[in-house]
Amino acid sequence: MSKQKKQAIRAAFRDSVFDRDGHRCRVCGDTKGPFDAHHITPREQMEEGGYFTSNGITLCPKCHIRAEAWLKNPNPLPSSWSKDQLYKLIR
Repeated sequence: MSKQKKQAIRAAFRDSVFDRDGHRCRVCGDTKGPFDAHHITPREQMEEGGYFTSNGITLCPKCHIRAEAWLKNPNPLPSSWSKDQLYKLIR
């Protein structure tokens, strides 16, 4: 896949996630941004890199760091950062 096509897929993913979520962090409600389109289930575990709106959630940088930390080591962080809890926020 070309670099341009990958960039277009990523941009479309971000845009669709941000639009669905009203351009606000779904965890803390921040509306200022900048925002990250976080893959709830890691890209490596999904077909086509997980670039599906249903696998994304809009997060501010602070919440994105916490979500990524939970993926690496869920034990010390509250379960509110689990995949199941993040999916509930977008449904």
